[in-house]
Amino acid sequence: MASDPRAFRTLDDMPAVAGKRVLVREDLNVPMQNGVVSDSTRLLATVATIAALADRGAVVLVVAHFGRPKAGPDPALSLRPLAPALSDVLGRPVRFIPACIGAEAEAAVAALQPGEIAVLENTRFHAGEEANDPAFTAALARLGDFFVNDSFSTAHRAHASTEGLAHVLPAFAGLAMQAELDALEKALGKPEHPVAAVVGGAKVSTKLDVLTHLVTRVDHLMIGGAMANTFLAAKGVSVGKSLCEHELAETALGILAAAEAAGCTVHLPYEVVVAREFAAHAPSRSCNVFEVAADEMILDLGEAAVEALADALKTCRTLVWNGPLGAFEIAPFDAGTVALARIAAALTQSGGLLSVAGGGDTVAALNHAGVAGQFSYVSTAGGAFLEWMEGKALPGVEALRETGA
Repeated sequence: MASDPRAFRTLDDMPAVAGKRVLVREDLNVPMQNGVVSDSTRLLATVATIAALADRGAVVLVVAHFGRPKAGPDPALSLRPLAPALSDVLGRPVRFIPACIGAEAEAAVAALQPGEIAVLENTRFHAGEEANDPAFTAALARLGDFFVNDSFSTAHRAHASTEGLAHVLPAFAGLAMQAELDALEKALGKPEHPVAAVVGGAKVSTKLDVLTHLVTRVDHLMIGGAMANTFLAAKGVSVGKSLCEHELAETALGILAAAEAAGCTVHLPYEVVVAREFAAHAPSRSCNVFEVAADEMILDLGEAAVEALADALKTCRTLVWNGPLGAFEIAPFDAGTVALARIAAALTQSGGLLSVAGGGDTVAALNHAGVAGQFSYVSTAGGAFLEWMEGKALPGVEALRETGA
């Protein structure tokens, strides 16, 4: 992989920060309902770094974006409600500063005492954030003495607060960022072989780069979800009314050929669960993939197919998982994903498997299976995790590496 977590400076490498101002990039882009945070997972991930810096006597300035403001400040997308929410998970006071650059922000920051924590206003209220504008970056940098990036989930974006600051202030990886990079390095950077990758989801087109990259890195590629239908159809299997990208048949065959050349075994389902309608508890049956009727759609893996994947997984030492194996949102088409997730969790807990999973649907599926806490590492990052699986360099990570080298 492009990223080596050992090349970054971490909080352990920071000089004394008592009385110093530390800009900490966090991901506060959390779901809200009626002005209240409805899922605090991302807030909980910030606690270790923010608390560690505050305990060292730093003035902690939390930098983040929220939503996608169209043009300038939008009261509906202010970070103001996030200050009390962050205070709740930290168990200590958190102030809110209604600006992130300029005289108002500078005056408010100057009034903060060592150990105090404040959330700056939404960086995306300024066009210079997404443009990675040097003038905006410089204005942000005037507020701090150090920069800590603790937000892997935004590291695939070369924005001022994710990449620009690392070039103008001494930069370090936060504890959440460090944990993520360590886990990813163990999973695909320098993994223990054999390595398995589970890749699911609806479309091959959204994960072409992932699949192309993985066949050169893993020993077993297990393809599920609707994207498996595209591969089956490319091999001449009739998939009925199943979701399928028939126009990508040649691309799918190319990936299979590349896998064979690389010595990677691709696992496609040979037993599937089919139904005539996609609805909760719709009448369904298991069948061989060559027995799918013209008016049926493939919605999950059959038990025998899951058992075959489990047998292969039991021979592996490392697992990377992105995407569900079936339409897991609706019973009974969640059975395949749940069964394999529980097997992977059991192998992890027994010490035989290092398991790393990521992506929104994946996290939801593992939570649904009740095993998210039993994997070695579960990443809440979406786009960044996907780009990492594609083998791409992430600007926010590379900037830290350059600084820390």
